[in-house]
Amino acid sequence: MIEVKEIRKKYSSKVVLKDISFSLEDGSSVGILGANGCGKSTLLSVLAGVLKADSGEACLDGHSLLNNKGQAVGYVPQGNPLMEELTAWDNLKLWYKKDELKAALECGVLKMLGIDEFIKVPVKRMSGGMKKRLSIGCAMANNPKVLILDEPTAALDLVCKESIYNYLNHFKESGGMIIIATHDPEEIALCDKLYILKGGVLEAFEFDGNLSNLAKKL
Repeated sequence: MIEVKEIRKKYSSKVVLKDISFSLEDGSSVGILGANGCGKSTLLSVLAGVLKADSGEACLDGHSLLNNKGQAVGYVPQGNPLMEELTAWDNLKLWYKKDELKAALECGVLKMLGIDEFIKVPVKRMSGGMKKRLSIGCAMANNPKVLILDEPTAALDLVCKESIYNYLNHFKESGGMIIIATHDPEEIALCDKLYILKGGVLEAFEFDGNLSNLAKKL
C-alpha cells in the first residue's frame, strides 16, 4: 500500500503542490489528471525521488518511498530517458544483469513488451512506440512494486498503445501499483482512482466518460 501525505513543493514564491495526499492499494492504479503545467510531472518526479519535496511524506508498506534509492519504484518520464546512440540491448545492459536481461527477453517483461523484436535497433532509429516500450522495460529492471508513468502512450499508434496497456494490466494483476499522469481516455480507463490537480490542490474525481465535462474541470 502507498500512502502519500501532505506533499508540498514550490518554485520561488509559487506553490505548485499544496499538501497533496492520497492512498493506493496493491494491484491498483491512480490517475492524476490536469491541464498542462498544473504540476502533474512535478508530483510524479517527487514520488519517483527525482525531485525533493519541501515537506510531506510518501510511504510504501510503511517505509519511506521518497528514500528508497530507486529499488521499489520504476519511473518513466514524459521525455525520452534513453541513450540515443545505443541499441535497445545496450540501453538495457545499463540496468539489467546479463542473465536477468536474457531471461526477461525470453519470457519476461521485455518479451511481453515486444522489445525482443527490435533489440538490435539503435534508439535514434526507433519509433516513438519502441522508445516508450524500451523506457518501460528499463524501468522494470529491479522488479519494482510501483510504476510511475508520465503520459506513457501520448502520440503513439494503436498497436503500441495496446502492447503497453496489456503489460500495465498484467503488472496490476501481479500486485503492482501504478501512478499515472494522463489526459488520455484509454489511460483513464486503466485507473481505479482518479484525481484532478488544479491550482496545486489534488481532488478526487469521478469520470463519467464525458470528455467535455472533464475539460471543464481541468
